[in-house]
Amino acid sequence: MELKMKRPEMEDREMLNRYLSYADTRSCEMVFGNIYLWSRFYNTGFAIVEDNLVFGEVDGVYSYTFPVGPGDKKKTIDALREHCKENGENFQLHNITKEDFAKLEELYPGRFEIKYDRNYADYVYETEKLAKLSGKKYHSKKNHVNKFMSLYEDWAYEPITKDNVEECFQMILEWRHENGCDGDEEKNAEICVAQNALRLYDELGFRGGALRVNGKIAACTIGEPGNKKDTLIVHIEKALTEVQGAYTVINQQFALHEGAAYRYLNREEDLGEDGLRQAKMSYKPVFLIEKGVVREKGLL
Repeated sequence: MELKMKRPEMEDREMLNRYLSYADTRSCEMVFGNIYLWSRFYNTGFAIVEDNLVFGEVDGVYSYTFPVGPGDKKKTIDALREHCKENGENFQLHNITKEDFAKLEELYPGRFEIKYDRNYADYVYETEKLAKLSGKKYHSKKNHVNKFMSLYEDWAYEPITKDNVEECFQMILEWRHENGCDGDEEKNAEICVAQNALRLYDELGFRGGALRVNGKIAACTIGEPGNKKDTLIVHIEKALTEVQGAYTVINQQFALHEGAAYRYLNREEDLGEDGLRQAKMSYKPVFLIEKGVVREKGLL
């Protein structure tokens, strides 16, 4: 079987979203905006196989996502396995959730095994709890918010629009300079994604909010609705360190204003960074979306 991966482009959005609508998941990987922006750095491509959508790498790495769409999943997986066999490669699936693996086990009982990677688990929170910060569990967070409000009388939350998107862009540039991103490939990629998210904010259908302090944008957050309609996925959150409590307040205000229509906020993974893990755990996730790599038994 010939299989050619195509890099996602804006003109593919409607078609890809049609297939992605079949992905019954809150995972951050299965939304177009995230896929499109990060495909430039992770060399992500897609293919339609037996009327199902799969993602892999454009340059021929033999690892795929679980197929989504109206087609026969077993036919798709069999075709991918045959493609790997023809090229002398071991078949592999990645970003596989527990729900995906359960479906795979139904199709191929006992044939595959999965290895989860905690670094790539998505953190999912109850939006109302992040917005209200009520109770003992959030006492320290509430204190940070109160301290911010006592320090900065002149502050306001505002949704990201064409009127302030350029100011948000400039704040991201300042954050980049402040954090020395040029010497860190991963940080640099993250900032480039944030800048492109702002450039294509309307086209990608994002939702975002900004925190203005003493007349200047000090923080911003950008997200998009997930495949499950009860979930909003947060892709970008940046704040200037000179403004005490800005991260806590933009988190709370974004949940309060942009997340009001959603039961859950997916704040994505921590990538194994200790400080980031500690921060994400401190907000008390209601559950994690674990993801792993799948191979045939004995090959993992």
